[in-house]
Amino acid sequence: MTGQSDQSQWRTDTDSLLRKLVSAIPDMLSTYWLSADGESHRFVFISEHVQSVLGIAPEVLRENAEAMFSAVHPEDLPGLKLSVAESAITLSRWRRQARLRMKAGHYDWFEVNSMPERQADGSTVWYGQFHNIQRYKDLERTLRERETESAFQADFQKLIANLSTKFINLGIGAIDQCITELLCAIGVFFEVDRAYLYEFSPDYHVMDNTYEWCSGGVPALIDSQRNVPTDGLEWWQCKINEMVSGNRVIFVEEIEQIPAGPERTMLEQQGVSSMFCVPVRVRGLVTSFFGVSSLRKRAWREDQADLLIIVSGLLSGALERHRLESELLNQSIRDPLTALHNRRYLMPRLNEMLSRASRHGEHFTLAMFDLDRFKHINDSNGHLGGDFCLRTFADILLEQTRETDVVARFGGEEFVVAFSGVSQADVRDTVSRIIRSVRNHNFVFESCVVPLTVSAGIAAIGELNDIPASPDPLIRLADDRLYRAKQAGRDCLVDASGVSRI
Repeated sequence: MTGQSDQSQWRTDTDSLLRKLVSAIPDMLSTYWLSADGESHRFVFISEHVQSVLGIAPEVLRENAEAMFSAVHPEDLPGLKLSVAESAITLSRWRRQARLRMKAGHYDWFEVNSMPERQADGSTVWYGQFHNIQRYKDLERTLRERETESAFQADFQKLIANLSTKFINLGIGAIDQCITELLCAIGVFFEVDRAYLYEFSPDYHVMDNTYEWCSGGVPALIDSQRNVPTDGLEWWQCKINEMVSGNRVIFVEEIEQIPAGPERTMLEQQGVSSMFCVPVRVRGLVTSFFGVSSLRKRAWREDQADLLIIVSGLLSGALERHRLESELLNQSIRDPLTALHNRRYLMPRLNEMLSRASRHGEHFTLAMFDLDRFKHINDSNGHLGGDFCLRTFADILLEQTRETDVVARFGGEEFVVAFSGVSQADVRDTVSRIIRSVRNHNFVFESCVVPLTVSAGIAAIGELNDIPASPDPLIRLADDRLYRAKQAGRDCLVDASGVSRI
């Protein structure tokens, strides 16, 4: 009985603690439920101070959410409802800005940020928060409507406009230059000593200083701030959590405000007197932070954090675009099955090698591989078995070749490796090693051993009478020798010296 009483008391104390924690959070935390047919909705839970903020009793919303939607500004309501419907269909994060009627009768801007979860009965539940962003909207309106308010505001607008234009016109591969220019422009404008961008590891246990600008005479820190572990930095871990979970800007007005510990020691060694750190989000997740530091005591503007948030927004957009472009570029030059480069990547590289061979006499060698009796493998083990063999062979190729070699899937079961800066004898040794590795590898698919060998044809650019205008003659020569290896019984290579069995 005592144990049950203790458990009951613990649950009661825990519930009380959770209520106190929720009441201490300025945002309105909520659990919003929408029926499968979309006809019924309510807030399973919502912070009690919805009463003091919006003048709506929590118990009313627990019965029906209509009162909350009635508080939405009429101009924002259609878009808000559409965003709920889209989130329910795709189960993507529900993130929307809208104006809500406050208890006093005026409207404030809020941002709802919630993660959906499908229930067993087909209904959807969102867990998240309503965050008052009126001060950010006020800043945006002020920057738009009062451009002439002061020289500072006008100059800041001009700076942001110029940086925005650069990012809009950002070409593929120019992200590094643009971020460096942004840090320089922001550092000079705000008269700070350092401006920087750190990237977080996915678990936030490591941060990496990827970009840095320093004013004249200020030593750079970027080389000493690569892959810095955050474990053991208790104060900084807390600040990281604030940036990640609360999208908070970290402001240290005086370094003495930081508790004694490794973080304060490190910053004092760097000469930092005060600093701002602003989270940078990509696809809704904090992936990095942008910061500025001053080596001297100084007075900061009251809206400094808000202005830096705008800069952070530019960085977020640029990094997101760069990520998408990188993904698209990588997808276009990678074979989706083996992750090797494809022919679209291979041919330009071969053209570059031809150009260097023509101009500087840099010879290179091509090896073409073909999995033996691959049709039989597909017929016997199915296409999944064939795919397994292709992926495994691709791994063997990468293990046996250098990072400087161009390894590509040419098509079907054919692969090409372009070797540069290595003798034909060394290429022959490498190809022989690959053939032996395949022969000796234990290919097991769904508990069945798949016997697999590979044949190869080798052709060197020096074997051609003249440097051709395209890689086609060299590819044809390697392909012809590959065919001869097949005719010679497979599991062998053919080069200029003839058939070689390993």
